[in-house]
Amino acid sequence: MRRDAAALVLLAFALGTATRAKAQAAPPSEDGYDLWLRYRLISDARLLANYRAAITRLVVEGNSPTLRVARDELATGLRGLLGRSIPVDDRVRLDGSIVVGTLKGSRLISALPLAMDLAKIGQEGFLIRSATISGKRAIVVAANSDVGALYGAFRLLRQLQTDGSLRAVSITSSPRIQLRVLDHWDNLDRTVERGYAGHSLWEWERLPDSLSPRYRDYARANASIGINGTVLTNVNANAKVLTAEYLPKVAALANVFRPYGIRVYLTARFSAPIELGGLKTADPLDPAVRNWWKNKADEIYRTIPDFGGFVVKANSEGQPGPQDYKRSHADGANMLADAVAPHGGIVMWRAFVYSNEVPTDRVKQAYDEFTPLDGAFHPNVLVQVKNGPLDFQPREPFHPLFGAMPKTPLMMEFQITKEYLGQDTHLVYLGPLFEEVLRADTWAHGNGSTVASVIDGSLHGYARTGIAGVSNVGTDRNWTGSHFNQANWYVYGRLAWDPLESSADIADDWIRMTFSNESSVVKPIKHMMLVSREAVVDYMTPLGLAHIMATGHHYGPGPWVDRGRADQTPVYYHRADTLGIGFDRTASGSNAVAQYFPPVRERFANRDSIPDSLLLWFHHVKWNERMRSGRTLWDELVHHYDAGIDSVRSMQRRWRGLEGAIDAARFRDVESFLDIQEHEARWWRDATLQYFQTFSRRPIPASHAPPAHPLSFYLALRCPADRTRPRCPAIY
Repeated sequence: MRRDAAALVLLAFALGTATRAKAQAAPPSEDGYDLWLRYRLISDARLLANYRAAITRLVVEGNSPTLRVARDELATGLRGLLGRSIPVDDRVRLDGSIVVGTLKGSRLISALPLAMDLAKIGQEGFLIRSATISGKRAIVVAANSDVGALYGAFRLLRQLQTDGSLRAVSITSSPRIQLRVLDHWDNLDRTVERGYAGHSLWEWERLPDSLSPRYRDYARANASIGINGTVLTNVNANAKVLTAEYLPKVAALANVFRPYGIRVYLTARFSAPIELGGLKTADPLDPAVRNWWKNKADEIYRTIPDFGGFVVKANSEGQPGPQDYKRSHADGANMLADAVAPHGGIVMWRAFVYSNEVPTDRVKQAYDEFTPLDGAFHPNVLVQVKNGPLDFQPREPFHPLFGAMPKTPLMMEFQITKEYLGQDTHLVYLGPLFEEVLRADTWAHGNGSTVASVIDGSLHGYARTGIAGVSNVGTDRNWTGSHFNQANWYVYGRLAWDPLESSADIADDWIRMTFSNESSVVKPIKHMMLVSREAVVDYMTPLGLAHIMATGHHYGPGPWVDRGRADQTPVYYHRADTLGIGFDRTASGSNAVAQYFPPVRERFANRDSIPDSLLLWFHHVKWNERMRSGRTLWDELVHHYDAGIDSVRSMQRRWRGLEGAIDAARFRDVESFLDIQEHEARWWRDATLQYFQTFSRRPIPASHAPPAHPLSFYLALRCPADRTRPRCPAIY
């Protein structure tokens, strides 16, 4: 008995020791607030020793607000990464100094042979170089402006965060696109249109006197990826933000953002002269209206001297605009451009326009309205074009306006917030989607006329260039509603800086900065991220289907919806009948394909050359037609829906294999959302196939499982009324 008791004691001790060891080895829980700026201690002992030897002092020459931010960020980051504080010095005394500054403001940097290299990188670029100063080894972060030095500081920290080498380091970077903005669709009541991460960050009721610490952290995150503008308000604009009540509140935010190189922009409601000024018209050619906007711009700039300008949604989805007065988009944009031009402001005029009164294919309308106006816009107007001609779908062809307006700067509009891609619940890394669009060849000037070359100005020689991303940021502790949605904010910023970067390489950096540098962690997460976009296409809108989501909240399937205005209903887009499915956009149909340059036009129009991924976008295809795989169209649809589910299950397996390597809180959060995603992928598959089967009248192939429920079951499902987080019932 005593031996048994002793054995039990030893066993209990061993189990307790193992439990304590496991608890000590497990990463501490995190809530995601730090984003990719976690600055955790370098885990590789050898690398940590090398970094500590290479970095002993921090020298920042200059005391502007922006350089103070750079100094503080480096001090904080290095303290976390190296596990010790790095002294701040005013000169190089020992080996291992980091020297930060500008060519004009730094005595140390101006003495180095960097002038020719700095002349090539513009005002926001930077150099990171190994150098010798006063006989001592140093790492130099040099730029032509303070904000360039700040960007360089973040880039140096990224080098350490991702276990990069500091030996003979030589990095040169400058943005290919000038204006890199986040568009917040935030309302003044702090609701967020298409927001899935809580309320708006902007506490209007407390501004300007109370400043949330999140404003600074938001600015840090944006500056770390090179974002230099933020549009505070919804494109479905409220004129009240332009009043004397709100402008000091906007100014308070601008004051926080300014040291980080971020300008603020506002959305302008076109009818503001009527709503705020008491005028009887908002006609852009009316002298009183033009004068009202001039005076309003002057008032704004007195309050916010570096105000960026306006974003405008006009004559779209019920918003007022110049067409209300039989004027053109150029007339409206130019009026506002004239008002802000004396102050250096710009106007971003959205090309997302469609009218149910126009009897044509909705995806053609922006091209038809804007191409005749090429060259009619004033120099400080950029036309903001969505990545595709419809509305941020899981997959669309690139917008035909890209390449078609050589005299008018076109800026890209991406949606980061995943309105149609599972919102905050489904893990979908948007990098491959963004990259697919940016690398698409318009053929506007022959082979190589990519969308990226349009928006960075190199194709047409635009004097102004820009890109916008519809923000997914809110008050949720992790900022974006789910941990992996942070990656979409991150990849947007990186591609806005350089649209030629690889989304796979960016994913690698994000994983290392957000989770771990261990290859056993990086490899499976990277695989999950890179297959996730194609997975959602497969289980939502395969083979070029589009806009078959439930109406209104756009969460979950709704291919049967036929109520409301036609061009907002799924049946308008899939056009399923007993013969086949798909929207004929060739010459025999709407001829939207004619808006593309040859040979893109011919490739999309030809049934033999169009990629399967866009087939049903441009063609109405018979259910029994053979695909390249040898399967019929119907069988191919079933195959794709099941492939999407299989991809999600693969993601689940890879994530579960990381238990213990990821902190418990974030591990559980992601695991639970992947469970929801798998359930809802099956919901998408079963509901959509049940509906389309009423037209195809073909059986589910024997090798595939039949839907779990009859069509009537899916037709009866209703999502909760909360449109900010429209969870639907658990059905599996």
